This record gives sequence, structure tokens and C-alpha cells, in this order.
Amino acid sequence: MEKKKAVLFWSGGKDSALALYRIRQAGEYEVKHLVTTVNRNYKRVSMHGVREELLDRQAALTGIGLIKMYVKESTNREYEDALLAHFMAFRRQGIAYVIYGDIFLEDLRAYRDSLLQKAGLAGVYPLWKEDTARLMSEFLGSGFRTLTCCVNDAFLDQRWVGRELDQEFISQLPAAVDPCGENGEFHTFCFAGPVFEKAIKVKVGEKLYRPLELKTGGCSLSAPAALGFWYCDLQEERA
Repeated sequence: MEKKKAVLFWSGGKDSALALYRIRQAGEYEVKHLVTTVNRNYKRVSMHGVREELLDRQAALTGIGLIKMYVKESTNREYEDALLAHFMAFRRQGIAYVIYGDIFLEDLRAYRDSLLQKAGLAGVYPLWKEDTARLMSEFLGSGFRTLTCCVNDAFLDQRWVGRELDQEFISQLPAAVDPCGENGEFHTFCFAGPVFEKAIKVKVGEKLYRPLELKTGGCSLSAPAALGFWYCDLQEERA
């Protein structure tokens, strides 16, 4: 049976990587493109703060073509206009499905689905409503490795950014922090795992604090209590 054509929204973090893994395992959809929102001013993945060249490296190692959706002003209007333009382009390519790694945020899914409906597309959520502790266990058990690239200071301080997300990390998380960071507590960069041809050698560079009003752009549903975000500058180690 012919697979359904889809695109997958790729942040470069653990949830999108696990979603891609699940989709490949199930075999129902053919992922034609990865799609990532990139801030044109900073040349980095929106909210995650990851360098564009690391994003390119990730995508190349999945073997799937990457579409970058550039934003500049970081307003919802700009984001939605760009998103709908891309959605309509997907429709013209015969693509009917858009895959997301969301887990339990009902308002975010409703927001996504309302925009998809305008373009006649359907959302696919392979991780939806699953227990986040079990998802993290599956993620690590499947051989994925990831680093925190951004943490929300409403929940975590600078000591948590640039750390590998492993069992020790999870066991040390404050009780209010979701194991997958689904409430925006932290964001990650996935550098190894079964969706990649090989691992990316990454080193952690400078840590930088950005107040909330200076965060990298895109559509964000960050916790209102946040004053800002800690970022770390991840770089690929070249042989």
C-alpha cells in the first residue's frame, strides 16, 4: 500500500526525533520534508537557539530534505503568515499530513489544528497523550542522546543548560518539571540516535542569558512566570 505523504515539524530536539522514529517504525507515512522555524536575525532555530549549521547537519543525517521557515520579527502574525504559505505549498505537492511531536498541551494542538484546517491539511501526533516518563524511557532505551540547549528560568537555572539528558538528569529534576519539558521547561538538541546515520560530535560553548523580550523568535507558549532563558552555544567538533 502506498504511504501517505507528510511533512514533520522538526525542532531538532528529543520530541521531534522520537516522533520521526515512531513514524518510521509504523510505516504508514512517508516523510517528504522536515520543517524548522529559523530566526533570520540570529541564524538559529527559534526558541532552541541552535546554530543553523547544526540543524543542517542533523537533517542531512536523517536523509530527509529540510525546509527552513524563516521568521524575523517573531510575532504571531508573521509566524502564521509564513506557516500558511508553507501549508499551501505542501498541498500543491500532494502532501496532506503534518506531523508534530506534541504530547499533552491541548491549547497548542487546537492552535495547530485550526491553522492546518485553513489549508486543508490534517495533523498527526504520534506521541499524543502518552506518559512523559515512559516516553523518556523509550527515548533513552532506543539509543537517542540529547543535550539541553535552552532552559526556562521559571523552572531551572543555568546549571541545567548544556547537560546531557540521561537518567541522572531526570532523577534530579524538580518535582514541578515535566520529564519531557512539555510545559516549556527546557529544550534539547538531539545528537545521536536511530533516526541518524551516525552521531554528531557536539561541544558545549558559551552560556548566555536572554531576558524574555529578547528570546529567539517563532510561536512560543512559554510559561508566564519566566523572566528569561538560558542558552548554550552548541558547536560541532570537527575531526
